[in-house]
Amino acid sequence: MTDTVKLKINQQEIECDKDLTILQAAKSVGVTIPTICYHDHCTSNALCRICVVEVKGARTLVASCVAKVSEGMEVETYNERVNRSRKTILEMMLSTSDLSQSPELLEMASEYGANNDRFGDAERRSPSLIDDNSMFVRDYEKCILCWRCVQVCAEDAQYAFAINFKGRGYHTQISTFYEKPLPESSCVFCGQCIGVCPTEALKPKRQWLLELGYESDQIMQMTRNERNKKTKKPQTSSVVK
Repeated sequence: MTDTVKLKINQQEIECDKDLTILQAAKSVGVTIPTICYHDHCTSNALCRICVVEVKGARTLVASCVAKVSEGMEVETYNERVNRSRKTILEMMLSTSDLSQSPELLEMASEYGANNDRFGDAERRSPSLIDDNSMFVRDYEKCILCWRCVQVCAEDAQYAFAINFKGRGYHTQISTFYEKPLPESSCVFCGQCIGVCPTEALKPKRQWLLELGYESDQIMQMTRNERNKKTKKPQTSSVVK
């Protein structure tokens, strides 16, 4: 039994390993498919759908990050139908989330001609910034629910399971269990969630304070005081009988 398959990507005939996804197969021949929720070191879940492609014979567009190649498959990664879908997805993200610190997404939106005001009546996500530790802040107004942080905190890397989704539908948000402060959760402050976040919804505390205009020595003192406050044990008074 052969371990390879032959298929066409954008009219180009290729042969690749049968276990590859369309995204991986395309990459192997120099064809770039845009991704957002996908990360090389995280499990693919096809949440954002920006990587959709058109497969001949398929009724709907296919998420290339999870769909496997097959013998005789014919794939189009860039045509009117595919581009219209990507443009709409980006416009919906722009209408609900703050992408001002997401240069890659803004560049993608420009490439596909996304209209910032297409869904002008959409309700924007505006949760309060969470500053509950000395290591990093959580600004979920910038979150696009890509799930990378949840995955890397769980079985993809750290096995801490400190965060997950809460709520449903439009009200879905990343949170700790029972919405406890991070220091009271199973978080080990490894920083891997910050590393995979594509929108700076998770940001190092030092960087955040620098952007607010604080000097390095001020930041050092502020974060040191914060750590001391959280680790200081309460004094116990002795009772003389």
